[in-house]
Amino acid sequence: MTLSQPLTIGVISDTHGILRPQAVEVLAGVSEIIHAGDIGKPEVLTALQAIAPVSAVRGNVDRGDWANLLPRSAVITLNGDLFYLLHNLNDLDLDPAAAGFAGVIYGHSHQPETYYKKNVLYLNPGSAGPQRFVNPISVARLTRLPIGWEAQLISLPG
Repeated sequence: MTLSQPLTIGVISDTHGILRPQAVEVLAGVSEIIHAGDIGKPEVLTALQAIAPVSAVRGNVDRGDWANLLPRSAVITLNGDLFYLLHNLNDLDLDPAAAGFAGVIYGHSHQPETYYKKNVLYLNPGSAGPQRFVNPISVARLTRLPIGWEAQLISLPG
């Protein structure tokens, strides 16, 4: 990998059975995709896997045999850095900084946000599914730069 081609990860959550063409456009060309739960239908994962390898966790609306195969949380390695993946941040049962995580990726609230706490990146891409309340429809791109990870929240048209 060269500096002109940084590692970029697509991050999506709360699709609730809908994979919008605009989300597919944003995710095109990423190295991997992370889905932070509330997938809604297994066809969403199949469509995402056609774009790039997918890591996913089960959300509170994911039901059935296909969903039971998904973990509630996962530890993934991106470019040598550990990330903790779960659906609901309120279910986080460890100290990510003490455990050596570079980031925590989650969904559930439908509110896109990114911030650092104790040098750990927290990223919620928001909801890429049905629009609820005043929250935007959004996804995120996570890019590994020479100085560290950069998260970009991307609003999609409703």
